Amino acid sequence: MSSPVLLNVYQRLPITLSHGEGAWVWDTHNKRYLDALAGIAVTGLGHNHPAITPVIQAQAAKLIHTSNLFEVEQQTLLATELRRLSGLSTTFFSNSGAEAIELSIKATRLYGHERGIAEPKIVVFEGAFHGRTMACISANSNPKHRAGFEPLLPGFVRIPFNDLDALRNQARKNPDIVAVLLEPIQGESGIHVPDANYLSGVRAICDEYEWLMIADEIQSGMARTGTFFCYEQSKIKPDIVTLAKSLANGIPIGATIMSEAVAARFSPGAHGSTFGGNPLACATAIATLKVIETEKLWENAAIQGKYLLDTFNTALRGLPQVIDVRGRGLMLGIELNRPCRDILLEALKAGVLFNVANQNVIRLLPPLIINREQTEWLAQTIIELVKQF
Repeated sequence: MSSPVLLNVYQRLPITLSHGEGAWVWDTHNKRYLDALAGIAVTGLGHNHPAITPVIQAQAAKLIHTSNLFEVEQQTLLATELRRLSGLSTTFFSNSGAEAIELSIKATRLYGHERGIAEPKIVVFEGAFHGRTMACISANSNPKHRAGFEPLLPGFVRIPFNDLDALRNQARKNPDIVAVLLEPIQGESGIHVPDANYLSGVRAICDEYEWLMIADEIQSGMARTGTFFCYEQSKIKPDIVTLAKSLANGIPIGATIMSEAVAARFSPGAHGSTFGGNPLACATAIATLKVIETEKLWENAAIQGKYLLDTFNTALRGLPQVIDVRGRGLMLGIELNRPCRDILLEALKAGVLFNVANQNVIRLLPPLIINREQTEWLAQTIIELVKQF
C-alpha cells in the first residue's frame, strides 16, 4: 500500500531493503536477496564496494557542493575520462538521464535552427523510453507515459525500431528532420536488441542527410552489454551520447557527451544545472570508471550474460508460457505470454530481485560484479519461477 505522505506513482513491492554487500541485499527482517535488478541498472558495482564507499565518505567530508559558478576540479577530471572513452570532445553534467536527454534535444534545436529549419524534428522509435520530463515523454513510445499530460512537445517523428527502410522513407519525405534519438538496446519496453547492422545503418543515413545521431546509453552503457558503450559493437561513433544510472554507482549524475561541432553551438547561459557535476557525484563517478576499467567488467558482463542467455534458451525455449529470450551482456529479458507482475512476489520468496518491463517481460540487470556461482544460482531460480508460472 502506498504511503499517504508520498505521491502515489509507484507500485512498490512489500519489502524494505536495509543494507547490501556486493550482489546481495538484505531487508529489514534480515532476509537476503540476490540483486538482479541493481536499482534498474544503477548499482553496476554492487553495494558497498570497497573502492567506492571510501571515496564517497572522503569527498563528503571535504566538499559536496560548490556551484558551477566556480571551477570544479572533479568535473574536468571526469570529463577527460569520458572524452578518452567515447572519442567525443565535451561533456555537460546533470543529475539524471532525463536531464541528459533534455540537453541532447536542445542541442538538436540549435543545430536545426543553424541550418535554417524553423521547426526541427527528431526521429524517435516505437518502444523507446528516454525519461519522464515533458520532452522525454513526448519522445517516449508508451501511451501510458503521456496520457493526461497533453499537449506534448512537438518535433518528434515516430517510426518502428530496427527498420532501416522506415528511416530511409522518413529521410526522403521529411526535410525538417535533423537528428535520430535511439537506445542501442531498448530497455523499458522489454529488452529489444536490433539487428547486427542496424546501428551502422542508422549512422550511414545520418551521415548522408547530415543528421545528428544521439545514442541513449543510459541503460545499455557503462560496460553492461559487453563493451563500455553498446554502440562500440557496431564500430560507429554517435554525435551525442547520454549516460546516467550506473555512472556513479548510485550517486545521482547524468552526462551528455557531444562532439566538438555540437558543443561549439553552446555559449554561457544557454544551459545550466544547480547540482549537476557536483564534487561528490563526479569523484564517485571517477572511482566507478576506474573499477570498471581496472577489472575489465565489460568482459565479465559478456561472459556471465552469455551463460545466462544460453542457459535460459536451453531450459525455457519451447515452454508454452515463454515467447522469447533475448538480450546482450547483463541486459536480459524473458518475454512471457501474459502479464507477470505476480511472479515478482514469488521471486521475493525465492530470494531474488528483478522487475517486469512492458507488463510481461522479466527484466534482468544484475551488477557487473556478479560471479559464476551467483549467476548459476540466479539462472536456476529464474528457470524454476518461469516453469511454475
